[in-house]
Amino acid sequence: MVRRSGHRRYNAGRHRLRSMSDACLLMKIGLISDTHGYFDPRIPELLAGADVILHAGDVGTMNVLEELALVAPIRAVKGNVDPDALGLPLSLHLALSGVHFEVQHILPAPQSQIEKWSCLERLSEAESRAQKRFLGCFEPPTQVVIFGHTHKPCLAQLGEKLFVNPGSAGKKRFALPRCCGEVTIWNGEARVKILPLEDYNQGVPESITFKLGGSASCLH
Repeated sequence: MVRRSGHRRYNAGRHRLRSMSDACLLMKIGLISDTHGYFDPRIPELLAGADVILHAGDVGTMNVLEELALVAPIRAVKGNVDPDALGLPLSLHLALSGVHFEVQHILPAPQSQIEKWSCLERLSEAESRAQKRFLGCFEPPTQVVIFGHTHKPCLAQLGEKLFVNPGSAGKKRFALPRCCGEVTIWNGEARVKILPLEDYNQGVPESITFKLGGSASCLH
């Protein structure tokens, strides 16, 4: 974990009184992944007001962690291309405002399979067994799993667990969008939103809201 006492350089207004519509806001969590040594200058604006930032790996350099720490306290995991010198763990388990998060770079199932499971109303017996094995890889209390690696943003719900890939905030690769994300926890709900870093001419999952302690959700 990297903390810098000077992080108010980007976040001077963070502790201003919130409006009445924000009165029940408990926490704002910034999400980022696959920076690969690049700190996008739009990040401070997009993640302003975050209480903490979670980085899902392939950080690239210590400079990225230091720049993020100027926005908010940063927790990060090691990606498959991160050097040992960064001293990052392979996974994190966190409870933030009563919501249980797991963060890891690569999940034990392809993102395409997770998205397929989340879209099916009914699973075959074989698919049901495979999904059960996959979900068994995570701690029972976990409600939100943050991951990266594919550079493709993802919002998918399986049972009572939400799987979030905020996309890549590094330099553009192929035709994939450049994004980060945020989680806002308030009034018994958590809302996860994908935040584009540039214009993109294809569909990007925008947001998903789920009630804490339940599986109801709404995908926009």
